[in-house]
Order: sequence, then C-alpha cells, then structure tokens
Amino acid sequence: MATKLKSKTMPTQYGRLVDCFDIEAENGQDERSRSEKKTAARRFLVDLQLSDHKIECFGCPSNGNCQIQQDALATGIYRTTFDVPKHSTVGAMDTSSPFIDYDPEKCILCGRCVSACHLKQNRNVLSIAGRGFNTQVAADFGNKINDSICESCGNCVFACPTGALTAKDHRKYRDWETTKMQTTCPYCGSGCQINMIVRNGEIVDAEPANGAANKNMLCVKGRFAAYRFAASKDRLTKPLIKRNGKFEKASWDEALDYVANRFSQLKADYGADSLAGFSCSRSINEDNYALQKMVRVGFGTNNVDNCARVCHAPSVHGLGTTLGSGAMTNTVKDITTDVDVILLIGSNTTEAHPVIGAQIRGAVRNGTKLIVIDPRKIDLTNIATLHLQQKGGTNVALLNGMMNVIINEGLADEKFIAERTEGYEKMKALVADYTPEKVAKICGLEPTEIIKAAEMYARADKAPIVYCLGVTEHSFGTEGVMSISNLALLVGKVGKPGCGINPLRGQNNVQGACDMGCSPFDLPGYQKLNDPKTLPKFEKAWGTKLNPDIGMTSTQVLPAAKTGKIKGLFIFGEDPLVTDPNTSAVREELASLDFLVVHELFMTETAQMADVVLPGLSYLEKEGTFTNTERRVQRVHQVMKPLSGVMDDFKVFCEIAKRMGGKMDFATTSDIMDEIAAVDPAYGGISFDRLKAHPNDGLQWPCTSPTDPGTPILHVDRFTRPGGKAVFMTLPYEAPNELPNDDYPFMLCTGRELYHYNTRAYSERTPGIREKAGKGRDLSYIEINQINAAEMGISDGDKVRVSSRRGTIESYAAVGDVVQPDAAFMTFHFPDGNSNFLTNPATDDIAKCPDYKVCAIKIEPVKA
Repeated sequence: MATKLKSKTMPTQYGRLVDCFDIEAENGQDERSRSEKKTAARRFLVDLQLSDHKIECFGCPSNGNCQIQQDALATGIYRTTFDVPKHSTVGAMDTSSPFIDYDPEKCILCGRCVSACHLKQNRNVLSIAGRGFNTQVAADFGNKINDSICESCGNCVFACPTGALTAKDHRKYRDWETTKMQTTCPYCGSGCQINMIVRNGEIVDAEPANGAANKNMLCVKGRFAAYRFAASKDRLTKPLIKRNGKFEKASWDEALDYVANRFSQLKADYGADSLAGFSCSRSINEDNYALQKMVRVGFGTNNVDNCARVCHAPSVHGLGTTLGSGAMTNTVKDITTDVDVILLIGSNTTEAHPVIGAQIRGAVRNGTKLIVIDPRKIDLTNIATLHLQQKGGTNVALLNGMMNVIINEGLADEKFIAERTEGYEKMKALVADYTPEKVAKICGLEPTEIIKAAEMYARADKAPIVYCLGVTEHSFGTEGVMSISNLALLVGKVGKPGCGINPLRGQNNVQGACDMGCSPFDLPGYQKLNDPKTLPKFEKAWGTKLNPDIGMTSTQVLPAAKTGKIKGLFIFGEDPLVTDPNTSAVREELASLDFLVVHELFMTETAQMADVVLPGLSYLEKEGTFTNTERRVQRVHQVMKPLSGVMDDFKVFCEIAKRMGGKMDFATTSDIMDEIAAVDPAYGGISFDRLKAHPNDGLQWPCTSPTDPGTPILHVDRFTRPGGKAVFMTLPYEAPNELPNDDYPFMLCTGRELYHYNTRAYSERTPGIREKAGKGRDLSYIEINQINAAEMGISDGDKVRVSSRRGTIESYAAVGDVVQPDAAFMTFHFPDGNSNFLTNPATDDIAKCPDYKVCAIKIEPVKA
C-alpha cells in the first residue's frame, strides 16, 4: 500500500520547517498508519537538518525562538544519527557588519534569507555558494557582509529560522519572556509598521510588521535605529530656564508660568502677530493639532508652520491648485504592483524611502520599465530603462519638452482633457515652443532621450509619476509640481489604478502636520483662512474669536525676527539651525528674538540658543496617529513608559494656551482625534476605535463617516477643485535663482543618504549607524566628478574646502561619476560639514520653500 510524500511550498515567514512535507494516504489507508508515516518522515527531516547544524542552544541568541529547536523538541530528535564532517570545514563567522552576524555552522541552507534578499528587498546580495558540505550563504559571492552592497535592512535576520543570522546586540528572548507591540516607524513618510519587542518594560528588539505600505519589510533605520534613542541617557528630563547665560532646572509650574507670562507680555506690547510657533512633523497628529490650536487660541496669531515649508509645501500648493488636493493620489502598493512604467523624478527613493525603493526594484524585476529623471546616478539608475541625467534646476523645461512630444505625436488623451480639465489650450500653446531640440540644450540631454521618455510614459496603460524633493526644493518648486500635474493630466493618468501623481513625503508625519492645519494659510483639513466659511466654523467649534489674517511661513518668520517684527517663537521638535539654508543667517535671526522656547527630546543646536527648553516625549511614549505619504492614518502606540516627570506634549500646549487666556483642554489624545474628526471632513470617520479594527491597514483619508472605508485613489470621478475639473497651468521655464560663474563654478545639490536621517537626533544614537554613514568615514562628504577631481589634483578621501556666497566649510571628497562634471552633492546630516552653511535661502514665490537643490560653490583642495 503506497504512501506519497507530498511537497509543499516553504513558507516565507514563520512556520514549522518540517511542515514543508505532508503525507497523503492512499487506498483507504487508516489514519493511525498515516500518522506513523508522517511522524517518521518528520523525524527524518529534523534529523537531516540537525546533521548540518551546530548545536549550542544555551549559548545561542536564538535560544527559545529557533524553529529547528522547536521542531527537534516536538519530534524528540536531539542529536543527528548521520555521520557528517566537522563543521569547521564551512568557514568562520562573519561579524564584519555593525548590525548582523552570520554563523555558517548554524545555517541549514533553507534559503529563506536568500529569498528575503532577492524577492522582498530585491537587492540580490545573498546567494548560496560552494558545494557539498562547504556550501554556505555568501554575500556578493564571497565578500564579507560589510564589504558587500548589503543595506543592513535586517530582513534576512527576520527570515532566518535558526541562529545563523542574528542582529548584533539584539538578543532574541524567548517568546514567553517578551511582548510584541505594534507601532509606526518614526523616520520617513513610508509609514512602515514595526513590532517592538518588549521585555520587563524595556524594548530589546524590533521586527517588521505586515503593514499595508511595508509588507513585512523595514530599512536599516526602522530595524535597528527606531528605539535606542528613546532610552538615551542624554534625553532632557526637566524644564530648563536660561538665567545669566546658563540653564537652570525648573518645575513644570514655574516653567509654564514663565513661558506664558513672557509670551503674554510680548503679545501685549507688540501684538499677537509678533509671536509664532513651529510644529513637529515627526510627532503625532494629535500633538500637531494641539500645537496649532495653542498658537491660534493662545497666541492669537496664524503664524504657525511645519517643516513641509522646507520640503513639500510646493506639493500642497501645486497639486492643491491643479487638482484640488495636495496629497499623493494613489497607494504605495498600487504604484509598485503590476504597472507598465514608473516615471521617477527628483527622488532618490532607495535612500530617502528605502522600503518603497525596494518595492520599485521589485516592480522592475517583475517587468516594469523605469524612467529616472535625476542629475545624479542614483542607485535606481542601475536598473532603469532610461536615465535622463539633466542639469539641476531644469525640471520645468524638461516636462514641457515631454508634453510637446506627446501632443505632436497625438498621444494626448483628448477625451479625458475635454471631459475633466480646463485651461488646456493655453498650456498647449506654451509648450509648442519647447521642442526636444530646444529643451535638450537647456537640460544637457539628447533630444532622442526626451522623445523616448515621453513616448514610454504616454503609451503605457499604467504609469504612475513618483517624485520627491528634487522637484519641490527649488525657487520654482511649485511650478515643477504643477508641470508634473500637467503631464499626468495630458495623458489622462489621474484618478486611475496604477497611475496618478505621487509625492513621497520626507518625514514620517509631514503629511499629518499639514492635515492638522500647521500652516499659516490653512486651518485643519486645508480649510482656507480666506474662505468666509472657515473662521465662523472654527470659532464656533473652539468657542473663541480667531485672528482672520493669514500668517507668516517659517521661512518668513526667521527673517522677520531679525527685523524686529517677530519677537517670540515656540519651536516644537525642529532644529532650524541645522536644517534651514544659510546657517549663519539663521543663527543671527534666532539670536534676534526677544524670547525663544524649544520643546525637544535632546539639547539640539537650536535648543542651546533658547531662553526656555521644555522636555518632550518620544513617539514610543505616546498614544496617537501618524499619517503617511499615501494619506494612511495609522496608530502609534505607547510601547515604553514615559520618562518620569515629563508631561505629555499636548498637555504642555493646553497649559500654555490656558495660562494665556485661551480656551483649550484635552484629557487624552483620543479626545483630540475626536475633535479632529468633528472639524475636518476628510478625517470625519477616523477614531481610535476604528483604527483598532485596522491595525495593519489604517484608514486613508478622505474617510468622511464611521462607515466610510477610506479612499485609496483620489479623483476617480471628479476633482476636488470647484466645478470638479482639474486645471492645466501655463508654466514657462525660468533659470534657477543662482547659477555657477567663474568665482563659483560648481552647482551643488543637497539631499539625504540611507543611514543618517535629517539632524541625526534619532539615528546617531544607534551603534553601527555612524560606522555605515558618511561613506564609511562618519564625516561629511562631497561627491565630485572624477574629471573635475583630476583637474584639481583631488583624490577620493582628500580634505577639501567648499565655499558659497554665504559661507565656507571643510569636507571630504567622494570622487566618482555619480554627479556630472561641474556638479556636486552633499547631505546636511554631519556636524563637521553641514551643507546648509552654503545653501541658498531664496524661496519659491508661491510656497516659500527654499532652494536646496541649486547652489553655486567653489571647491579647493586642503593641503596637509
């Protein structure tokens, strides 16, 4: 009587290894016989696995969480019966990585790590190498992990069923010793879900959770740097008041009274509009809502803003003007799954939004064509079908040129244009002059490249546009966003699956901070101050009279401090002395304030200049929500006990407002979300109770009622502009505000890198990050083209002096071909050479966003 051994697909996540085979009974075989056969087969498989696995359970980091250990205990096989060679033939442990250890003697060659690297991270770092008993997992066909192209995402560690791949300093405690608590990552706007592993109140590890945007994936920062900073010993724990140039500890009552009294006195002496507040795009929605309400009902002004002003304010203004909403139109899953072409412009996705970048790599692996428009050879250009490496600052000209091709070749969607848009004829007349030949000269491209990109995008059925700060951070950033909108509308690729216009938000909750009304132009829900219906609505809801005048942006507030128009400023969780352009000017502006309050986790460079520093709570100590780049509202859970004696941030804002005579009181963040839902129609159906039922998916606004499932794709039937139609904008190309000349011959662009994040407040407090950052130097670096480097006698790693019209810094040369000749690139992550000493503070005329992407500099070797 035959018995078949039926093969099953090996599970990609946790599951018993021996369940990869099952037994099928035949010809009426009884259940007992079948069970005996199955047990014998499983014991045999466990025996085979143990034959190639070093057994040292009590000294292994995976003790208690090892699947082969669990299977051995379940089947009663504790030692292999096979006679096998000693494991020393395999090779030594690889401990080169600052994050991951690999022990080949514990590896059972299941291939899960390879699959995770190939099929999830889409990086192809790991492979099975060697033959026979010398077979092992190898990085880059034999390199050490740290010498490979590994991004240290840790997804291989998560997939490993034994102790072969382990995270350094992350002991895997037994399941019964720990609790998994899900929350949302505090880094970029992707909105990845994380399981924090908690033991006795301490976070001991982090793992990816199966969120809608991250699909059980994390990047190096989410996996290894999302919690250590919260337990850092240099956290602020007491309010500090500066007296005679030195900070002194104070009680909360003393500090809050002092803050309220000083702001009240300035308000009485100079008027409400002499005060301003900056919100924190890394903090929860509920805190941001409370902050803007404090400024409006306590200070009595609309001088409130958030860091979108230095990143994605052009998206809010640009798409708000053309489509009616300034948010991402589609979902991450929709734009990276089963699409024909991805048009990526001004986004170094694999470094700024690594998990989304990995999904783009996956889309290309599955057949999607990728068009990259970027002045640098970013990582994704290696797999792109087409890379348009245009000169910095020429986005509008290039997009006009692509539209010229589409119209002349009859590829425009005339039906969509006629039924759902207006303003087309004026735009068409303008772009008629932007021939591929003319645009090629402006952009430094070949006409054939422009034609090919236009045809590929226009002819595709599903083709999303994905963009980031390479479009917005210009003195014409809003025009760049509007030009993208023109292009998508021209071919009818808005309001459809696999299409749309998709800005990738920079910080984790910059979308939410904008939604909450942390803007001088808008109240919560983008309800315009100059709309006659807005103020009465909020005055009734908040029970107070509001200031009707549009406020100043953050990029207007600081210069106004120097002229004496702004006297008092409250900064919540931002560090403009590091992040804003022209650092020397920012320092003078902050010093000109009569009164500066900084509410922070750490003593940042801006906090050091404050008159009062208030300690804040990290996202791990709060209950609330973040809203990610795709409008997905997701829960943030309190994972660790708040620092003793530190107030909830929203309660600080309530207390200041009340002590200044305003009406403002919230008991919990859930109460704040209920008020948000009451005043913002797009959040009308969102509550903590509803989000509890959607732990992995959240809810995407607009979600207008308790029965509304949310809106994955915007503008499906009509646009949210008055009249329901989108509008084409007529946008001629204008040269950047500052161009190279004989004195400053190089064009500098600034941006992010994978390992550090913005001001380093979170990332630098994680061991390993500093080792991997800065091209391995933990120092600032400037990318220079090898042709220019040879002309100046500069070698890779040499110290150089970099100067602009605003300042001079020293850095280290990273020589290669990533940037074009006569161009350069820097980040602002490093204290030893912050590029913002150089950058141009000239702003967009509409959104008031600075020009971080085009700055004229000179580079000189520093002689030893």
